[in-house]
Amino acid sequence: MDLLAGYKIVSLNHFLLGPLAAQILADLGADVVMVESPRGNFQRGWAGGDIWANGKSVFYLCAHRNKRSIAIDLKSEQGLEIVRSMIAETDVLMENFRPGVLERMGLGYGDAKAINPALVYASGSGWGSTGPYAKKPGQDLLIQAFSGLAQTTGRERPTPAGASIVDHHGATVMAASIMAALLARGRDGKGRHVEVDLLGVAMDLQVEPLTAYFNGGEGRSTRPKADIAGWIYPAPYGIYQASDGFIALSLGPIKTMAEVFADEQMALYSDRDCWRKSAEVSAAIARNVKLGKVRDIVEAFDKEGLWAAPVNDFAALKNDPQVIHNEMFEDVELSDGTKVTLLRHAATYDGVRPGTYMPPPELGADTDAILADLGYDAERITGLRKAGAIA
Repeated sequence: MDLLAGYKIVSLNHFLLGPLAAQILADLGADVVMVESPRGNFQRGWAGGDIWANGKSVFYLCAHRNKRSIAIDLKSEQGLEIVRSMIAETDVLMENFRPGVLERMGLGYGDAKAINPALVYASGSGWGSTGPYAKKPGQDLLIQAFSGLAQTTGRERPTPAGASIVDHHGATVMAASIMAALLARGRDGKGRHVEVDLLGVAMDLQVEPLTAYFNGGEGRSTRPKADIAGWIYPAPYGIYQASDGFIALSLGPIKTMAEVFADEQMALYSDRDCWRKSAEVSAAIARNVKLGKVRDIVEAFDKEGLWAAPVNDFAALKNDPQVIHNEMFEDVELSDGTKVTLLRHAATYDGVRPGTYMPPPELGADTDAILADLGYDAERITGLRKAGAIA
């Protein structure tokens, strides 16, 4: 994919938000160089579920395809000088250090802008670069709790999502913001400082409930009722237990649902009751769903134009014919011959879904080539390696 071919990006990111954003841009053809310490970035040494693919962290594998790696000791002046040389020739610098860290290294926005006035400098943080919480640790679970997202999720107690959804949404916002800044630079030639914080991203994920609450819903409980997915939804919008599994039921006329279940009592409810008596209607639907099988209910709802879907586990998801048709997964061979399964880019372009043209790289695999591109000769590169400035 060559939509962003010709754009150079230096990634100083070290955890999920930034690396995922950089991967989106790399999928589209940008030349993304990730700058790592000689020990490697954090995700190389921490794996989800403690799962390792031939010694490689699955968390690292999920966010670093289509990139090149250079290993630099940023605590050395020689290492910092390499980064400054990279900044001078790049279009975008991305980072998600805590606010103030890069400034102390002499790599803050003001420093980078002085080197390259046309630079797009993208920063990710937990709470924002200024304010009373700027120096606090910002992490997905903490933000889900703080932002109200966990409070509006779950049944008996507040519940976080089963994935780092704030980091993931933040990566999308950061990638889109970078592309917007590049588009604007094409018109006016100016670089910009793009900032994305997880708190703002988590609130953006809740634009529906927050808008409802602060425009007439103040004081109402934001806890879900019965089996309904959220406080802002009518019955049956939620997850219900069938005799052989779980099923999601979305929107549709209540009387049509009553016909599907052959329930005369349910037919007495109006669509307005689905809002005003949502818990009561949800309970009636739950009683009927419990008597049937997931597949039968989905087929019956599909036939009547009602919205329903099975609750899949990951194995069922991967083997579903629509997922296979959409080519969402791909098998990739790493440099050591290890074969891994990766999730592909979320969008298609003229019907083509970007894939992996470079597997997640070994630590520092491209150090020499990147330095050579910057004009460093072999003797100088050897000297830097002996001095410990690169690895």
